[in-house]
Amino acid sequence: MIRTLIADRMALIRAGLAACISLERDIEVVAELDRREPVLPTVAVLRPDVAIIDAGIAAADGFAVIHDVHDAAPCCRTLIMATRPCPRDLRRAIAAHAAGFMRKDADPDSISRAIRQVAQGMKAIDPDLAFAALDAPVNPLTSRETDVLRLAAAGAPTVEIARQLCLTTGTVRNHISAIITKTGARNRVDVIRIADRCGWL
Repeated sequence: MIRTLIADRMALIRAGLAACISLERDIEVVAELDRREPVLPTVAVLRPDVAIIDAGIAAADGFAVIHDVHDAAPCCRTLIMATRPCPRDLRRAIAAHAAGFMRKDADPDSISRAIRQVAQGMKAIDPDLAFAALDAPVNPLTSRETDVLRLAAAGAPTVEIARQLCLTTGTVRNHISAIITKTGARNRVDVIRIADRCGWL
């Protein structure tokens, strides 16, 4: 029997997923959670085989909860379920040791199959999302340029970016100019849009 934990902010989706899973003879739901905070303590106590976690819950802390589950309970595999998945989230989830990434609108059989694959130590990734990640342009930015752009995307002004990264304002402006040139963007707003779409932030 595969023991699963479901963590999703939306009660309807949580209940629907639990109902679908419960129809399978080899899968059972041992816990249903509606936020991030109780995930790790619940995994520690119940030791589920698979933790099915909403991408919104996981992404809220940069997928740290996925990394924490992997470190605290390596035998518990994580499967991310996303409403509007993007290549960036897929890459971040995999970097945090997620074993699977599926769309919430996948058919019940696909979700059950993904749970079984993840429980067996295999990967389960939505094929369309996998191809989208492979098709995404390679990030031309250096790690420092990515740091600058990430802060700019969060709304930080040049002075604040300089303070946080221990740079001069002139250096920050030079980085932003180089980023715009490398990406072929029209301006700062356009480069943030491009980087977000490509999953570079």
